Amino acid sequence: MSTPEYPTALGASSLESITLLGSDLANDVMGEVGFGELAFWLATQRRPSPGETRVFEAVLAALADHGFTPTAIVARLTYLSAPDSIQGALAAGLLGGGSRFLGVTEDCGRFLHGVLARVDGALPTDDAGWDALALETVTAQRAAGRFVPGLGHHVHKQGDPRTPRLFQIATEEGRYGPHLSLFAAIGRVHPQVLGKQLPLNGAGVCGAALADLGLPLELLRGFALLARTAGLIGQLAEELRSPVANDVFLSVDLNNRPVAPDPFVPAALPGAGADD
Repeated sequence: MSTPEYPTALGASSLESITLLGSDLANDVMGEVGFGELAFWLATQRRPSPGETRVFEAVLAALADHGFTPTAIVARLTYLSAPDSIQGALAAGLLGGGSRFLGVTEDCGRFLHGVLARVDGALPTDDAGWDALALETVTAQRAAGRFVPGLGHHVHKQGDPRTPRLFQIATEEGRYGPHLSLFAAIGRVHPQVLGKQLPLNGAGVCGAALADLGLPLELLRGFALLARTAGLIGQLAEELRSPVANDVFLSVDLNNRPVAPDPFVPAALPGAGADD
């Protein structure tokens, strides 16, 4: 019987060496390649340019930590409950990366890419063209009763400070592509449809920037989680020095209020109870 083979361009070990991405790990990667650059390289199996690395690492920095969000709180509380399981605390925080926190990065990138893929003909080449496409896009979302991913923020109601900075970095590095162009246009035209001004949030612009880097759309949330892992380590390090998790727990536990049961009642099916 032939020996099975499992080809990989990633890590492989022999008695004498470790190979990663076709390079000698010890001599050519360690101390020579930054972690952000390596993460990009691992995901695409091509080494990024310095400009791509700068934009990518700016995204990681933008998403690393955003204060006492649910992901940070649950990581601290899990560590309080199981201080012997740092991996459990980190995992708990990462599992909270969904449609409301962190997942917007992927949602926005996918949304913008879907709009661009449906364009019949060439993409716009000026602000007027992008604004027309954005207006059509926001109008369609509003008519369908759907939100535009990346639009609005619960804290930065006057503007997310990460957004203009990431636009600036992408422009400086020649990485301001169609996804960022469409996202910026959505920021300009959406008040015409929604009747109010909403900020372009940092998670959304990160998704647009990652999509413009050509990274796999299926992995965009993974990059957000990669960034937040560093932030969660910081949260747990601070919890070790200045604990607050027990105060959070006791605040809820000591202030709960018993109420009467509220039985669940299933919604009636269409036509239920009608005469035959």
